[in-house]
Amino acid sequence: MKALDDEIGRQLARAIAAGQLRGGAGKPLEIDEAWLQTPPGLRMAFQVLKSAGVQPAEMELFQRRASLRADLAAADDEATRLRLQRQLAELEQDIAFRLEALRRLGQG
Repeated sequence: MKALDDEIGRQLARAIAAGQLRGGAGKPLEIDEAWLQTPPGLRMAFQVLKSAGVQPAEMELFQRRASLRADLAAADDEATRLRLQRQLAELEQDIAFRLEALRRLGQG
């Protein structure tokens, strides 16, 4: 571990000498309600995704759920309503499983 620390120190010294670290540190970490609701073990990973402009896969599922709910509210016939209700129930179950898996993963 000492060798790794020494190598990191050398690379930082080179970057400082080359002027690559001017301007101070990055932006302050944004602590908001979403951060606080994210399991501690996943916070940094999600922050990296957010900084890179990448949404977690679960966000697409939430958007799909909102779309299905809107379609269901606008459905005219019983057959369409039943089909949409079935799709919505399956999607909500998938979301619940994924969120539970993330919760467990985030707890370490």
